[in-house]
Amino acid sequence: MKRSKWMIVALMIGFFLAGCAEMSQTTKPSASPVMDRIVSRGELRVGISGDMPPMNLLTKEEKIIGMDVDVATMIADAMGVRLNLQRIDFKGLLPALESDRIDMIISNMTMTPDRNLKAAFVGPYFTSGKAFLTKRSSIAQAKGLPDVNSPQYTFVALKESTSEAVIRKGAPQAKLLTAGTQNDAIQMVVDGKADAMIADFPICAVAVLRKPEAGLISVVAPITYEPIGIAVPKGDPHLLNWLGNFLHGLEKAGYMNELRQKWFAQPTWLSQMK
Repeated sequence: MKRSKWMIVALMIGFFLAGCAEMSQTTKPSASPVMDRIVSRGELRVGISGDMPPMNLLTKEEKIIGMDVDVATMIADAMGVRLNLQRIDFKGLLPALESDRIDMIISNMTMTPDRNLKAAFVGPYFTSGKAFLTKRSSIAQAKGLPDVNSPQYTFVALKESTSEAVIRKGAPQAKLLTAGTQNDAIQMVVDGKADAMIADFPICAVAVLRKPEAGLISVVAPITYEPIGIAVPKGDPHLLNWLGNFLHGLEKAGYMNELRQKWFAQPTWLSQMK
């Protein structure tokens, strides 16, 4: 990314951070408790699952990379603090946020009304959708869930994810299995234990690239619209405002388009995957 553009975006939020530092030196109750905590600690703790490529994934050296990591890095840099990525199973991310173990979640998390009751969301910084990953052409050619709403099909989805909820609601007559990680779900399709996995389209597309010998197919058109956002603790409107303005600045400056090209159009990172 061009340094000049990045410096302009960073300067956009510099005055706000200075204000946070000034507020932390007073005896008045903080108007931005989470931001003050991040700045005073000098560290941004971000929860991430590390198993949803290309949004987040593990390398052979056990390092987490991906579009989510790039976004988190830019946020920490703009705040002037170090980034502390904490790898947490997807189902444990919101509990970790609610218990103040982490400051925010940047982990391919869809913004839903139910999750919004537990955390505040900013975004979307990316839009996705549900898709099938399968070996069966009949499923790959399905135009929607009604076409596969039958007990003859067995599906797998990440446990406690929006994908699980989509299958339960859209194809209640089909058999449903759940998996602890996306990799486990993919392997169940490869091994024939499930006829198809339903997950965000990027995950399905990457699985096809990763395992060309498995004969996997992914539908081209997503089944649903999935707005991906950043989850933060409730009760800090200034942090929400800061993040919203920052993401808007990244989009307008062209950074988000550069990230989409890097992780989806130029998958040179595939060789780094564990």
